[in-house]
Amino acid sequence: MTAPTPSRQAERLERQKLVAAERAVEFVESGMVVGLGAGSTAAFALRRIAELLRQGQLHAVAGIPCSNEVGDAARRLGIPLTTLQDCAAIDLTIDGADEVDPELNLIKGGGGCLLHEKIVAQASRREIIIVDASKPSPRLGTKWALPVEVIPFGSGSQRRFLEELGAKVTIRQTASGRAYKTDEGNLILDAAFGPIADPFALARELDARTGIVEHGLFLGMITDLLVAGDDAVQHSSRPKVGGV
Repeated sequence: MTAPTPSRQAERLERQKLVAAERAVEFVESGMVVGLGAGSTAAFALRRIAELLRQGQLHAVAGIPCSNEVGDAARRLGIPLTTLQDCAAIDLTIDGADEVDPELNLIKGGGGCLLHEKIVAQASRREIIIVDASKPSPRLGTKWALPVEVIPFGSGSQRRFLEELGAKVTIRQTASGRAYKTDEGNLILDAAFGPIADPFALARELDARTGIVEHGLFLGMITDLLVAGDDAVQHSSRPKVGGV
């Protein structure tokens, strides 16, 4: 059997993303406040929610977007929006992930929205993560560098701090070669640690560092993981730790 071509493999993963997203939207009910995640997989869920609203199968749904870009897309699709200032809690959030380990911990932030995504996740009663079959990993950091959001002032010292912790660090850039800026005007340092032996210990070190705004370790935060394969969607769940 010949290996699939890169284009065919990409098409396969896109189909898996679509299947996972449509399965996640089945948990959305009329009257809910829904967190709208960022990224290519979550975009499928956004379009599906809009479709169900147009068809009248859902009504009185309000979304809280995890980025300005997602908010703009939701408005174009006709999804009503609200804010965390107006809502005490989010009923459920549908979001993607860059990497997920067997304990349902995540690396997120490949799209640059990790700060808003983590705020929304903490405010959500149910956090549903949807991924294709390429995202599960035996240990976080095996496949993906860890995004670390830092304020511009002193960003060089944050880079050196991450390097002292053992990471190979790059400053995220746009396609034009400029420094990438988050919705809050911060920088992102992509810290390639390799497989992370103790993500909780690393998270504590990063949380304690002044100038690091947030990092992409989402630990104990999700309630549901949907992994789409070629034939089925695997659903894993657990109680949420902390937050709402």
